[in-house]
Formats: sequence, structure tokens, C-alpha cells
Amino acid sequence: MKVCMVTTFFGAHSFGGDAAYVDRLSRALVRRGHEVHVFHCVDAFNAVRGNHPLREYTPPPGLHVHALESKAGALSPIATQITGQPFFKSDALREALEAVDTDVIHFHNISLVGGPGVLKLGRNAVKLMTAHEHWLICPMHLLWKYDKKACDGPECIRCMLAGHRPPQAWRYTGAIDAGLRELDALIFPSRHTLEEHRQRGIGAPMVHLPYFLPDDWTNGIEDEDPPHTDRPYIAAAGRLVRMKGFQKLIPIMKLLPEVDLRIAGTGPYEPELRAMAANLPNVKFEGLLGGQGLARLFHGARAVVVPSLFPETFGYVVLEAFAVRTPVVVHLGGGAIGETGAQSGGGIGYETDGELLLALRRMVHDDVLRDNLAHRGYAVRTGEWSETAHLDRYFGLIESIQAGRRNPPRPKFADAHSRRSNRVDHHA
Repeated sequence: MKVCMVTTFFGAHSFGGDAAYVDRLSRALVRRGHEVHVFHCVDAFNAVRGNHPLREYTPPPGLHVHALESKAGALSPIATQITGQPFFKSDALREALEAVDTDVIHFHNISLVGGPGVLKLGRNAVKLMTAHEHWLICPMHLLWKYDKKACDGPECIRCMLAGHRPPQAWRYTGAIDAGLRELDALIFPSRHTLEEHRQRGIGAPMVHLPYFLPDDWTNGIEDEDPPHTDRPYIAAAGRLVRMKGFQKLIPIMKLLPEVDLRIAGTGPYEPELRAMAANLPNVKFEGLLGGQGLARLFHGARAVVVPSLFPETFGYVVLEAFAVRTPVVVHLGGGAIGETGAQSGGGIGYETDGELLLALRRMVHDDVLRDNLAHRGYAVRTGEWSETAHLDRYFGLIESIQAGRRNPPRPKFADAHSRRSNRVDHHA
């Protein structure tokens, strides 16, 4: 099977998150003998990266990475942002996606690599899209308003202006609905995010398919003895931006002098966070860590804290903590974080600073509670969130779509204008 992945950021030119999923899924498919091509936009990464470092990235044999880069430079993603079309990237994407031997096209973060217009490319392939962010319902992607608070009502134009984003007039033309009609399935990593999109009027065939980690992601770290440290510590990780909520976590450490906080990641908000922690010797910044480094940091922690203030769509950090038998403490205002971190049974949720402080103290001092939560989290990681379970459902979805095309239900009224009128609807 030949699979084409289309996403804005990938590999060395990425920030993690959706790019991590695309990489993990692509590698899993390659291991099973499939041919995978990933198309991403170098121009978009360079336009928004700031001081973010390039990641070390080497694709495995069988994974073909196509870095789209044009002479237009930053004008390429700006043109896509304004028009909602692939524009400078059209020819390269059309040639690949409309090739007769392409079996599956899987769209991911398409905001700067093609906009809704790219969803129309591809003729006979199965067409999937995973909603890693809230781009379909939010021009700022994150439902994070004025870079201050979770969105409490649509003020999109003012929010775009405040965020220095180019205008997106195409959002008011029905372009997103037209693009979604081209899909066979729209995939969501959490039920919370699926319902959020359904309530906001997204009507595509919706499927719930949680993220996963590769079977060998930890390289057995979870079965090792945790590294010896003189002091217990809690860990946190993510891009250092305001919406991730680390500024809410750092002051709590004044009240936990016997415990260290170790934060992995980098980002534009890092100087402010470092200044906030300047007089707190128990707050340490670890920098940008790779998979094994992050796994070891999490494995030695009493807990991993996820203080996100905006509605996350899943929260990979939760899954990565569970993978090394470490429980989590999650902010219940973080969207799907409450679902993945607390409702899964592998962590404690909190709403107030007082509840956060209590949860951290319990994780540090109550061994029975911590071990029970760690066991439940690990069971989810090796079950529903495992590579095998994910790929079984992924292939099952593709096969059901293909079967529906071979044996379409007889329509009550013929529709001569839509080549995709007889689709299987995969609701969660």
C-alpha cells in the first residue's frame, strides 16, 4: 500500500506534537512493509521557527520525506494562509496525490501547506484527515484567545489581528465544508475534541482514534530501576509558550521546597519562565530532550505535571509518562487532558492552585497511591494506546472505506454531481 502524508511541519522542521504522530505512524507503516511519503513545508517552518532549533532527524529506509521549499520563501505559507490554497506548492502536491498508485492520502496539519484547498487533491485514494489542533474551528488553531485565555466566544477577526495573523477571508466562504466533503473520515485523537468539533458544526464522518507510542519507544526504560537522585522531583515537558501553563506551576514550588521541578522543552516564553524561577533553586530547565532523554526524565519522576490552560486535543506528554510507569497530574481546564490523564485512571486532575499543591504532595509522599495510578496508566498505554491496537483500527478503517466503495448502498436519490456520495459514515 502506498500512503501519502501531508502536513505543515515534520522531522527536523517541526515542533513536536502532530509531527511526532506523523513520524510514529509513518515508521509503523514502513515496518509493516508499506511505502510512505511525507510532504511538509520547509518555508512554513522557517517563517515561524524564531530561535527554535532544528531537530536531529533521520528517516528510516522506506520512508520518503519530501521537503517542499520554494523560491518564494515565507511568501509561500502566507499565500496559503490568505487564500486557503496550496498555491506555490500545488504542482508538487498534485503530482503525488493524484498519482494512480496512491492508495491512501492522510492529511494532518494542513494550515500552511495547503489549507482546505489541498483536500480536493487526490482522485481515487482513500482520504483521511487527523485533527491534531482546532484549526478547523479556530483561525488561531488552539482556541486560545488573545494569547491570554481559553476561548470563551468567537471574536475571530480581533483575535487574528491581535495575533498578527494574515486575514483568512476564505473561512467565510464555505471552503472548509467543501474540503471536508472530500474526506472519507475525519479522525480525532480524543472523544472530547470530537464532540467539541461536532458541537461547533463540523459535519464530516468522524472517527475517534487515540494516539499511540511505538512498541520500542522506551527501549525498556520502564523496567529499569529509576535513576538515583538526592531529591525527589516532578517533571513537566512541552513547548515553552504561555498557553502550556508552566507559569502557573512554577510559583507552587515555593511551597514544596523539598521537591524539585524539572522542565523539558524550549520556546518563546522561556525567558519569562526562567526569570520567574530565578529565586527558586528547586526549579530546573532541562532544555529540548529527545525521546530517550525524555523517557528517562519521566521515569525518575514522582509524577509528570501537565498544566495546560488551553483545550489540548490529546496530550502526548500523558502517554509518554504512562509509557514509563509514571502517573500524571493534569489541569482539568486543558480540554482532552482531563480525559487522557484523569479519566483514564492514570492520574489526578485539578482545577485550583490548592488542588494542584495537594495533588503534588500526594504524588511525592503517598507511595501506594502513586504506584496504583502508575499501574493503571501503563495498562492503558500497553492496551488501547499501543501501536498494535492503533494500527489494527487504522487498517480496519481503511478496509471498511474500501469495502463501502466496492459495495455502496443503493441511494434513494441519484446524485450525479458527487463522486463521493456513497460513503460509509464512521461516527465514534
